[in-house]
Amino acid sequence: MDTAIDRVVLDAGDRNRRRIVLSGEKGTAFMLDFPKPVSLRDGDGLVLDDGSIVMVVGANEPLLEVAGPNAFETVRLAWHLGNRHTDVQIVGGNLRIRYDHVLEDMLRGLGARVEGLAAPFDPEPASPHGHDHGA
Repeated sequence: MDTAIDRVVLDAGDRNRRRIVLSGEKGTAFMLDFPKPVSLRDGDGLVLDDGSIVMVVGANEPLLEVAGPNAFETVRLAWHLGNRHTDVQIVGGNLRIRYDHVLEDMLRGLGARVEGLAAPFDPEPASPHGHDHGA
């Protein structure tokens, strides 16, 4: 985004906000104040009150990239992750999750290829499911 005056580098958790005070890399300070929480994505632009734009950059986070030996097995792995309410990003034919050694071991046991990497994390937005698990 060539017209941006500054950029804020945020991890996935800090990009899902309703209200937060932020400071860009060049010192631009501003407050986000949305009526409801929003999910900002890597590459989004925030238009400030004066019309200037601050670019949102996803911070590199420790992730695991996961793939099965074929599309069916990758979908099966995604089901296991979803069953554990794990945030998942879909990148091409692969899945990305936050690094978790327990999930890494489980996925390898299910036949997944698992590789560690550092990259911005943009998980699929959660959908409300309207039930609890007795907690």
